[in-house]
Amino acid sequence: MEPAFLSCLNHDCRAQFAVEEVLYTCPRCGALIEATYPGMALEPAATKRLWRERRMSNAPIDQSGVWRYRELLGFVDTTVHKAVTLREGNTPLLPAPPAARYGGLDALVFKHQGFNPTGSFKDNGMTCGATQGLRLGMRRVACVSTGNTSASMAAYASSAGMTPIIFLPHGNISYGKLAQALEYGALTLQVEANFDQILALVRVLAEKTGIYLLNSVNPFRIEGQKTIMVEMLDQRDWQVPDWVVVPGGNLGNISAFGKGFRELLAMGFIDRLPRFAVIQAAGSAPFYDYFQDRSEFRSIPDPETLATAIRIGDPVSWPKAIQVIDDSNGVVESVTEQEIADAKAIIGQCGIGCEPASAATLAGIRKLTAAGVMAPDADVVAILTGNVLKDPDYIYKYHTGQLKTPSSVPIVPTYGNAPIVVPNDPEKIAALLAERVGA
Repeated sequence: MEPAFLSCLNHDCRAQFAVEEVLYTCPRCGALIEATYPGMALEPAATKRLWRERRMSNAPIDQSGVWRYRELLGFVDTTVHKAVTLREGNTPLLPAPPAARYGGLDALVFKHQGFNPTGSFKDNGMTCGATQGLRLGMRRVACVSTGNTSASMAAYASSAGMTPIIFLPHGNISYGKLAQALEYGALTLQVEANFDQILALVRVLAEKTGIYLLNSVNPFRIEGQKTIMVEMLDQRDWQVPDWVVVPGGNLGNISAFGKGFRELLAMGFIDRLPRFAVIQAAGSAPFYDYFQDRSEFRSIPDPETLATAIRIGDPVSWPKAIQVIDDSNGVVESVTEQEIADAKAIIGQCGIGCEPASAATLAGIRKLTAAGVMAPDADVVAILTGNVLKDPDYIYKYHTGQLKTPSSVPIVPTYGNAPIVVPNDPEKIAALLAERVGA
C-alpha cells in the first residue's frame, strides 16, 4: 500500500498533505480533511479470519475493538509506534423487543457504545487521536466538550503521559461527565460561552501554543470511530443491516461510519451500504434544517436541549455527514425533548440504560416508521452513544416529574417510575407489594 496522506474534501481543491502535519482543516481552502489510503487492498476472506482470530489473543493491541482492525488504520505503523489503548470497543449488540414495539418495528438491536472504558463512543476515536498525538511528540492535548469527549480525552491523554486540557461551557455539563475529567487529572477550564464559540477560541489557542486538538475535527478521531461499524459487521457475520440510526450532534460519528462502509465496500468486504438516519434534538437541529431545504447551511447560535451530548449548533462535520446521507439514500429527522425522554424510559425498560442523547435514536425510529419511511420489518441497528450514568440527574427528574425543557416546559413522565416512601412497617409494606407486584 502507498503511504497514507491527508486529503482535502473540497472537490475544487483536493490538496494532499503528509499525515505527520498537524492539520484539522485544509490550509489552502479551509475545507475538512480526512486520512486517505491510496491502493489499500485487503483480501476479504483472509482478513475477516485474521480479525476473528485476534479475539483469542491476549496482546493489548488485539484486545482493543479498534486496533484489532488496524489494517484499516494505515495512518500509523503499530509495529513502530505504540497504540494508546484502554481496550476500547468490544461493545455489544443488544436486542430490545420492548423498544422495537415502541418504535414500530418487528425487531431492533442496539449497538451500545456505553460499554467503552469511559462510557461512550468517544473512546473509539480517542484511542487513534491520542496515538497520533503521541506519535507526533505532543505533550499537551486539548478538547472542547459538553462531557463525553472530555472524559475520554482525559483518560487517554493521562494513560499516554500527555497533559489533558479541557474547555467546557460554564454551567452546561452533566456532573457525571465532568467528574470523570476531574478524576483523570485534566486541567479543566469552564468558559462563559457555548460549545461552538469555545471551539473557535480553542482552535486559535491551539495554533498559538502548539496544543494538539482532539475534537472530532481531528481526522484521526474519525479513523477510530469508523471501526464501530467494522466491529458491528464482524458481530453480524458481515450481514449489512437495512438501516443504521445515529444521534446527531457534531456529526463526527455519521461521518466516520460512512467512511468505514465506503472503504469496506470498495474492497469487497460487503456488497451494499445501509441507509443511514441521523436524529437531532429539535432545539439543536441545524443539520435537520439543512436536509429539509438544501439551500445554505445555517448554524444555530444558541442551541438548546437537555441531551447535552448533542447540544451543538454549528457541527463542524456537516459536509462529511451530508455526503454519507446522500450516498446511502439516508434521512435526517428531529425529535422533541418529550420524545427523547419517553424513548429513554422505554430503553430502560429493556434493561438497557443510556444517556439522553442516545435515546434520540429510538424517538427518531418511532417517527420514521409512523411516516412510512422505515418499514416495520426492516433490519435496524441503532447506536446508543453513552452509559446510563452519564447524566443521572436527568433520569431522577424524569421519573419524579421534575424534568423540564430548557424553556422550563414540564416534561410529562409518561413512563415514570418514582420511588415510594414507606413506613417501617412490614404489614403495610407487604400490602403495598401485593398491590403493586402481586402475591
